[in-house]
Amino acid sequence: MHMSKQKPGKQELFASAPVRRALWTMAVPTIISQMINLIYNMVDAFFIGRTGNAYMMAATSLTLTMVMMNVALSNLFGIGGGSLVARLMGAGEPDKARRVSAFALYGSAAVALTYALLIGVFLDPILEFLGASEATWGYARSYAVIVTVIGGLPSILSLTLAHLLRNTGYSSQASMGLSMGGILNCALDPLFMFVLLPKGLEVTGAAVATTLSNGVACLYLLWTYRRATKEAPLSLDPRKARALDGASVRALLAVGVPSAILTGLFDVANICVNILAAAHNDLVLAAMGIVMKVERVPNAVNIGICQGMLPIVAFNFASGDHRRMRETIATARRYGLTIAFICIGLFQFTAPLLARAFLSTSAGDAAAALATVGYAALFLRIRCVASPVQFINYHTSYCMQAMGNGRGTMLHAFVRELVFYIPLMFLLDRLFGETGLAAALPVGEACGAVFALWLLHRWLKAHSAEK
Repeated sequence: MHMSKQKPGKQELFASAPVRRALWTMAVPTIISQMINLIYNMVDAFFIGRTGNAYMMAATSLTLTMVMMNVALSNLFGIGGGSLVARLMGAGEPDKARRVSAFALYGSAAVALTYALLIGVFLDPILEFLGASEATWGYARSYAVIVTVIGGLPSILSLTLAHLLRNTGYSSQASMGLSMGGILNCALDPLFMFVLLPKGLEVTGAAVATTLSNGVACLYLLWTYRRATKEAPLSLDPRKARALDGASVRALLAVGVPSAILTGLFDVANICVNILAAAHNDLVLAAMGIVMKVERVPNAVNIGICQGMLPIVAFNFASGDHRRMRETIATARRYGLTIAFICIGLFQFTAPLLARAFLSTSAGDAAAALATVGYAALFLRIRCVASPVQFINYHTSYCMQAMGNGRGTMLHAFVRELVFYIPLMFLLDRLFGETGLAAALPVGEACGAVFALWLLHRWLKAHSAEK
């Protein structure tokens, strides 16, 4: 009776297909959607950069942390629920998996609405805390209201739906939904920024385009999810969500909470970067915002690999095929490190060119734009060195999440950000100024990676018995 409602092809992909083929079948669509998602997150900054207004760029850097918190909240039920659904598939419990998926879906919607309400109520003190200046306040407030308050629900729900679909073998469909939103945003941004809204409201236009795109992606993913319920252990029935037993809720949260904290602490670290950068000046803040977008290219590819890996590792951990699980982990690690090292070389040679792509030096205040580009090129060359160790941190965390090791995931998150990266950020900024602030990322991530590998080794050693 195992997986009686699941397509044999999906189960075979997780259980017996060659590891490389299974990994790329799951990872390639996810990488594509991550890249398109990255492009549509970048496209706001790209078109805002065409104005040559460094203060608009600084404002979007300030609000990026609030927008990225959507990812952390989607992980709470998306990663937590998706990982548990994959493990239940491996254990041959599709009915319980359906209850988990329904609980994850409605839980995510409730969290999204709560977050949007809190941001709406406390937006002004949040912007003050983040370091908004008189020159950036209005732009930042407009973007945050539209994207985070009004658009929070479709943004978070889209990501959660994609996680649930991906973890039941529907990686291509999940990626198509997220990619659709990204492509639409690329088309709508210039329309709202430079055609429909008057000059000076480019940030507002970018925010409207992003929110509309997220709404369309959410509707498509809901439709896809509803169709998938006919074959996959997924459900939209709120009665199934209410029927989920306490042990399953705890198992979901045991992975979901650490995953959300992991991403949330990463956002806290970015908030600290913004605060320290803004303390130097708005141009340093704008430059750091450009760099944090560019350096997400290798991160997006490697997160795609990790998300493609997660359901395969979770399924085989639950089914007892630990040999296949270890092979999947090792294969994903090789691919991710290769991509990370290639990106270091590319960024070292193209840093000034990439910085200019995000901020025109021939429009607006050319002197401020040129100074911002100079800062951005320097910061990118320093921070990109972190790519390989950042991948080790992501890869290890996803492995532990796949195996239900929420405690290890949470410990890694706290040590990585609160013991290493954030203290080093303040120390190196104080010692070496903005250059030290940029250097804190590779140093902190390297320390976190060593700790992460030790945690994973301990966990695998404790569960080394072949079944």
